[in-house]
Amino acid sequence: MSSAQPEPFGRLGDGTPVHRWTLERGGTRVRVLTYGGIVQSVEVPDRAGAVAAVALGFPDLAGYLASPGPYFGALIGRYANRIAGGSFELDGRRYQLPRNNPPHSLHGGDRGFDKRIWEAEATGHGVRLSRVSPDGEEGFPGRLAVSVTYGLTESGALRIRYEATTDAPTVVSLTNHSYWNLAGAGSGSAAGHELRIGASRVTPVDAELIPTGGTAPVAGTRFDFRQARKVGLGYDHNYVLDGDGAEAAELSDPVSGRVLTITTGEPGLQLYTGDHIDDGPYGPGAGIALETQRFPDAPNRPEFPGAVLRPGDAFVSETVYGFSAR
Repeated sequence: MSSAQPEPFGRLGDGTPVHRWTLERGGTRVRVLTYGGIVQSVEVPDRAGAVAAVALGFPDLAGYLASPGPYFGALIGRYANRIAGGSFELDGRRYQLPRNNPPHSLHGGDRGFDKRIWEAEATGHGVRLSRVSPDGEEGFPGRLAVSVTYGLTESGALRIRYEATTDAPTVVSLTNHSYWNLAGAGSGSAAGHELRIGASRVTPVDAELIPTGGTAPVAGTRFDFRQARKVGLGYDHNYVLDGDGAEAAELSDPVSGRVLTITTGEPGLQLYTGDHIDDGPYGPGAGIALETQRFPDAPNRPEFPGAVLRPGDAFVSETVYGFSAR
């Protein structure tokens, strides 16, 4: 029997209903919307047992519709992060995408997965969202059948499992775009948090945040988070995870004692410190995004881990967000 429970959460302008699912287990409460697959809130205790929401979000649907830019808590696809020039070539054919981050494509285009309604069903201690992205949606080839399962483990960790299949060659990178402030959403800047990332290299980028090719070591640079330290602002970069089975990242708030750990099978982790947030109660640095992903612009970079999905194969990815206090 599932512990996930749905409730109405408003309607879109065309009357389409949106529902909110609440998951509770192991001391963690998570709320997920059928609009955009959005993680609206994550509530966990601090070292004294006081519970607070630690993922940035809005209290109502109107907030998300009025301010889609930061992608608060959103399910991102078909392709997370940037694709240079808004186009890529696959099997000798070039595909043009929306240039919604001019002149590039970002997070799936004008109406990516974050702006779609998802079908929902209870499953175990969670909710499974699904939809079919038709051939040509936002310029991407192939009919893509997608499911994303949000579940809570016995210890209260949030597990997100992504699955997709296609009827024609396409490119896929799915992630969640939650921003974390372990002192509490709306409590101010998260720049004082301490961060550790299990990555020895990054993918260098140009002034428009497009990878320049290859990877570079973090040693001796401001990108080195192999040992935990205060994160500050000024980051929007993809880390090449070492992939040695260790945690991809750990974020902690020394004041509340809350700790977030992230484990994933993905090759990359985007660190974005929210420098450009200016939405409702949230200002620059109000939360830190840690997005597990395939590398940005991988469809145009053959040296990067493959982002191509072909018929007969399946895209399967899982990321686990663990919560504790110390």
